[in-house]
Amino acid sequence: MSDKPEFALRFISGKYQGGEFPLRKNREIIIGRSSDLDMVLVEDMVSRRHAKISTTDTEIFISDMGSTNGTFVNGEKVSRSRIQEGDRILVGTSIIKMVAVDPSANAHQSEAEARRRLEAGANRQHGGGARPMSGVIEEIPLPDLLQLLSTSRKSGVLSISGVTGIGRIYLRKGAIYFAAINDDFNVSPQKAIYRMLNWETGTFELEPGGEMNVMEEIQESTEGLLMEGVRQIDELQVIKQHMPAPHAALAVPTPIAGKLRDLTPGQLDVFQLVLDHGQMQAIMDNYWGSDLDAAKNLVELMKREFVVVP
Repeated sequence: MSDKPEFALRFISGKYQGGEFPLRKNREIIIGRSSDLDMVLVEDMVSRRHAKISTTDTEIFISDMGSTNGTFVNGEKVSRSRIQEGDRILVGTSIIKMVAVDPSANAHQSEAEARRRLEAGANRQHGGGARPMSGVIEEIPLPDLLQLLSTSRKSGVLSISGVTGIGRIYLRKGAIYFAAINDDFNVSPQKAIYRMLNWETGTFELEPGGEMNVMEEIQESTEGLLMEGVRQIDELQVIKQHMPAPHAALAVPTPIAGKLRDLTPGQLDVFQLVLDHGQMQAIMDNYWGSDLDAAKNLVELMKREFVVVP
């Protein structure tokens, strides 16, 4: 029977980011901080004997070994769980993805070699010191990352470098209590979160730190924010085909195409913002509600010719 691995554990975030550990069949791999284990992860949030990977001819399982901070699979805390290709495991500050490897390749590193490379890579890149949890959005989308941080009750500031700027999400024991993009506090924290959830490229880093004093904290649960954010993203994708570009100018024609009394309160608010700002992104930023509500109202105003692109 071939001993060549079909899968590997790839570190996509944390101190050992970039490393891989092969998963051969009919093996047990113990993960923890103790130096005599198969996979050694030297960090405070990893227990001495943290988790165990068990493989058979056809299945792979992970079991928590009574760790202090828990073992998570796809955002859920587990005692024992089957894992498959694409699943993401959180141990300490390391996010590990199960990936397929080519079993026909001529050379595969042994467990001992993989262990040495993990240790050497961590020391070479980070001088052996502690490093915040970090990675790229392409490897772990923000909704999945925030679900992991929520269920593992992480605290700190999640800094995200995206195409449109720098976003920061503030967490307290897994709960999001504030957020901002480019330190623009005129945009509501909920709106900032929904916009960041739409970012598909960029990097992230979870930095430990004290709590930020804010005028009004987010009250919604992290799960509720993520569900609502994903719903809004899906609806906005449909509406965007009817909307002007973010930097497009907007105007109110003269004479006005209809009676203002026929407009809803939300439509009147957007109409006023067109008069005040006359630019698509400024209207979205200054609308008191969500981007989705602003978009719906704007599209209706344009359909009825209360607002036009000059």
